[in-house]
Formats: sequence, structure tokens, C-alpha cells
Amino acid sequence: MTVLVTGGAGFIGSHLCRALVAAGYERIVVLDNFNPYYDPQLKRATAAELAVLPQLKIVEADFCDAPAMLRLFAAEQFEHVIHLGGSPGVPHSVKHPAEVLLNNVQGTLSLLEAARACPVQRFLFSSSSTVYGQGAKAPFVEDAPLGVPASPYGVSKRAAELLGLNYFRLHQVPFVSLRLFNVYGPRLRPELSLAVFASKILAGDKLPLYGDGSVLRDFTHVSDICRGIVSSLTAPNIAGECLNLGHDQPVSIRQLITLIEQAAGKTAQIETLPPRGEDLPLTHADLTKARRLLGYEPRVDIEAGVREYVEWKKGLRIRS
Repeated sequence: MTVLVTGGAGFIGSHLCRALVAAGYERIVVLDNFNPYYDPQLKRATAAELAVLPQLKIVEADFCDAPAMLRLFAAEQFEHVIHLGGSPGVPHSVKHPAEVLLNNVQGTLSLLEAARACPVQRFLFSSSSTVYGQGAKAPFVEDAPLGVPASPYGVSKRAAELLGLNYFRLHQVPFVSLRLFNVYGPRLRPELSLAVFASKILAGDKLPLYGDGSVLRDFTHVSDICRGIVSSLTAPNIAGECLNLGHDQPVSIRQLITLIEQAAGKTAQIETLPPRGEDLPLTHADLTKARRLLGYEPRVDIEAGVREYVEWKKGLRIRS
């Protein structure tokens, strides 16, 4: 079976490719355009590590290029699509809404059109907890009423979801939306809170804290996310569904900082900044549906996950 992984050189994608190899998938095509959202050399180094795996093929292209996607799908005859790529970042989306909507909505449409022309067995879309928006009742249940997204990023993910569900109903593209909750782990994108906090604490620099630290996040280890994604490739009767992949145990940002301090053996120097309007006060995944349909169960608790991440960051500092 041939699997397409968009954004495969990124944080989640690189972990997922290894998880797919471990699960026995023999041909994986990694699609990435190595954009400069963060240092492209980090992604190119990751791609070089992946390229030594005989099951992997690296393709540098932009999935917003609809004709190129049609050619790629026709040539490779994918059985499965795992669409992880796009423009991430809630604060980034406030500053660059047009870019985020283009990549996340038009890019998804290009892939859906390619899957319509060259049918696949499953199309997995990496959505986000941000689709629940302000006003959604916690814990977030997939089929309950949604709130209003607090950022253009949340809008883009919800719009892409709706496109996929529409293509399932109109064109039988076997689309599944996986709503990921605050994914973390080694190789985490450098602008995310855990990465920023760990870097600042280890360096003894001031740590920027937006608001009072009471915001709650459902941090989910990347290995748990990968297990959920791999299960979603073969789980029966899930086409047309939205499914949460989270941990179901929200942690405050203040508690996260304390866990990093403990793992680093250093005390944070905190610079308190005004809260950001684009940040939801809470993310909290209800996992009832994922447990029932995928057999999904998170395994890595936040204490162990933070210790692992801080040790990984320490290793980077030693090698640099």
C-alpha cells in the first residue's frame, strides 16, 4: 500500500512516518514544500534522516498546486492520504490570515480534487481543537454544537473540515477529520509554548507568559497522536466522521511551567504579558467516540512527556 503524508518533514509528520514503517507500511511518499514558517533547514535535516528509510520517498512540492497534485496522485496511485501539512500557528494566523486560509483551505481542496479523480481508500485530515471555538461546551464532543473559532487558524481548519465532509457526501471521498489537541514531543515546532518555555528556562532567559497562566490545554504526546492516526487508516465505518485525538486531562500553563522547571532543575524567570484574544481559555477532548471507533487510548502522561522533551532539548544544547 502506498501512503501519502503531506507535511511529512514536519514535527508530527516525521514521527508519523516512522510509526507507519513500524506498522508495516511498505511505501510512504512524504510531500513537503519546506516553507520558511520556521527554519527550513530543520525540516530538510529531518527529511534527510527519513530518506535513508527504504520505505520512504521524499517529494518537494506544494499541495496548493492543483495540477501538480493531480499528476502526483495519478503517478503514485495512493491507497491512503494523511494530510498533515498546512499553515500552523494561532498567533501567526492573526497576522497572516490570507496565507493561512489559502494553504489550509485551498490546499486541502487541491488534495480532495486529486483524491476525487484518483480514488483512495481513506483520506485523513489533521484538524485541530481550535475548531471548537469560543462558546463550545467542555469537554469538547465531536457531534455537539461548535462555538465560533477564536482565530483565522481555527476558521481555516473548520472550513477545510466542511470541504472534506462535503466531498464525502457528494463524491464519496472517504474523508475523516482528526481533531488534534496540543501535540508535543521531541522535534516540537520552535514557536509553540513548551518549546519556548523550555528554551528560555534552560538558557536562564525571561519567559513570556500571556495572561496569568490559568489557560488550560489538553497536551497530547506525539506518540499517542501517531497511534491514533495509524488506527484511523484501517478502522471500519469512520468515513465522514470527526474524531478527537487528545489526552482528556487539561493542564494549566502555570502547571506546565512548573513541570519544565522540575525537569530542567532551574527556576523560570517569568515576564507577564497581556492575554491574547486569539487564545481559547480551555481545550479539553472528550475521547468517548475515539475510544469506541478507534480503540484509542493515550498512554503518555504529561509529567513523563515533559521530562522526555526537556532531556531532548538538553541534548540539542550539548550538541550545538
